[in-house]
Amino acid sequence: MKDVIVIGGGIIGCAIAREISRYNVKIKLLEKCNDVSCGTTKANSGIVHAGFDAKPNTLKAKFNLLGNAMFDELAKQLDFPFKRNGALVLCFNKDEAKGLKELYDRGVANGVDGLELIDGDKARQLEPNISDKTVGALYAKTSGIVSPYEMCIAYAENAAVNGCEFLFGKKVSAIAKEDGKWKVSAKDGSYYFADVVVNCAGVHADDINNMVCEEKLKIVARKGEYMLYDKSYANLASKTIFQMPSKMGKGILVAPTTHGNIITGPTANDVDDKESLYTTYEGLKEVYSRSLFSVPSLNKRFVITQFSGLRAHSEKGDFIIGESSQKGFYNVAGIESPGLTSAPAIGVYVAEEIANMLSLDKKNDFVATRKGIPHFATMSDEDRAQLIKTNPLYGKVVCKCEVVTEGEIVDAIRRPVGAKDVDGVKLRTRAGMGKCQSGFCMEKVMEILARERKISFDEVEKCGGGKIVIGKAKDSGCRYDK
Repeated sequence: MKDVIVIGGGIIGCAIAREISRYNVKIKLLEKCNDVSCGTTKANSGIVHAGFDAKPNTLKAKFNLLGNAMFDELAKQLDFPFKRNGALVLCFNKDEAKGLKELYDRGVANGVDGLELIDGDKARQLEPNISDKTVGALYAKTSGIVSPYEMCIAYAENAAVNGCEFLFGKKVSAIAKEDGKWKVSAKDGSYYFADVVVNCAGVHADDINNMVCEEKLKIVARKGEYMLYDKSYANLASKTIFQMPSKMGKGILVAPTTHGNIITGPTANDVDDKESLYTTYEGLKEVYSRSLFSVPSLNKRFVITQFSGLRAHSEKGDFIIGESSQKGFYNVAGIESPGLTSAPAIGVYVAEEIANMLSLDKKNDFVATRKGIPHFATMSDEDRAQLIKTNPLYGKVVCKCEVVTEGEIVDAIRRPVGAKDVDGVKLRTRAGMGKCQSGFCMEKVMEILARERKISFDEVEKCGGGKIVIGKAKDSGCRYDK
C-alpha cells in the first residue's frame, strides 16, 4: 500500500488528510504542536467569504468560490458550527463608490451569486447600528461565518476515523529521497517514509519547501490582532461588516461569531518572528478606532479578550498549490485569506491529484459523517434531562459562563484526536471562553484532564508547553462537587 505524509495540522492539512482518507492509502499527519488547529486556524476571523475580493483567474478566486459552495453540506456531514449570514462592504464617501463598484464587478467576474450594490439607507435597514456616514454598500448574501477551530477538529476526527494517523510533537527537520521514497525526519529523532509528501506548514511552508526544492519560496508572517466582545453585545451586528479592502488585506471587520460574540479586527502587519503572537497597544488601538468607523456604538468595556494570529502571505500574491519540481512533493503554501473558505475545495483537489498520481482506489467503507460533542448550553430542557439520564456527568456544570459540563469535557478528551491540555478542551467545548476567561473553571478543567490522561495535576499544560502550576495549594474550601 502507498504512503502519504501531510505536514501541518491546520485546516488545510486536516482537510487534505480527510479527503485522502477516502482512498486505500496509509496516511500520517505530522504536526509540530501537540494538537491540530494550533496556528493560523485557531486565530482568524472565521469568515466564509463570498468571493468578490480575489482577483479573477487566480487560485484564490477559484478555490474561494468552490469552497464557499461546499459549506452547507459539509457542516451537516461533519457537524460544525456554520451560518450563512451575509456580508456588507461599507462605503463612507462618494470617492469610495468607484472602488465598491470594482468589487462588485470583480465578484461577478468570479461567478459570485447574490451580489447587490445598495445605498446607505438600505444598508442601515439591514444593519441599524452601522455608521450614519455610510453612503453605500456591497451586499454579499452568500458570505457566512464558521467556527474555524471546530471545523478543523471535525476534519481531523473524521480523518482519524478513516485511518489517518496523527503524530504530534513532530517538527520536521529534514526531508530527503532514500531508496525511491521520501524520508521525513523530525527534530525528536524519529523519521517516516512516504511516496508522497504534502507541505501544509502554514507560515513555515517555505522552510519545508526549501529543504527539498531548488525553487525557493518566501512566506511572510502577516500578523492580525483582534478584539472579542461579550455575548451581551450579540445584537450589535447580524452580518459581517467590512470596510473597503487594501493591498494588505480585507481591512478591519465587525462580525458576529457562530457562538454569539462580536469579533473585530484584524490588523495587517508583516513581522519577522513567525512565532510572534503577542498583542500590542498600537495594534489594538487601531482595531478599536477603525471599528468605530463601521459601528460607532462599539464600547471596549465589553471586550473579554484580545488575541493575534499570523497569516501565511506569499510574495507571489496567490495560493501555491500542486506538485513541485520534485516528483511526489506537493506544496500547499501561501494559504492566507480566503484560505479558510477555500479549504474544503483545496482538500478535494489535492486528494484527487495524489490519487491520480498513485493510482489509488476509493474505499468501500469510508465514513463520511461525524457527530460533534453535544453542547449542553444549546439544548432544550427535555434533551438535557435525557442526556443526564444517559450520562450523569452532563449534569455537572464546570464552566458557568458558557454552560459547559463535565460530560462534554470528558468527551473532548476521549474522542479521536482528543484534547490534551486546557486550550484543547477550550477549543472543543468553549470551557473558558466566556466573560471570566477561565477565571472560575480552569482548576476543575485541569483536574478532569489529569484524571482522564492519568497524569499529575501539575503536569497539565495550557497549550502544549509550559506548566500552569508548580505544586498545588491546600484546599481553600471553594471546590466543585466531585
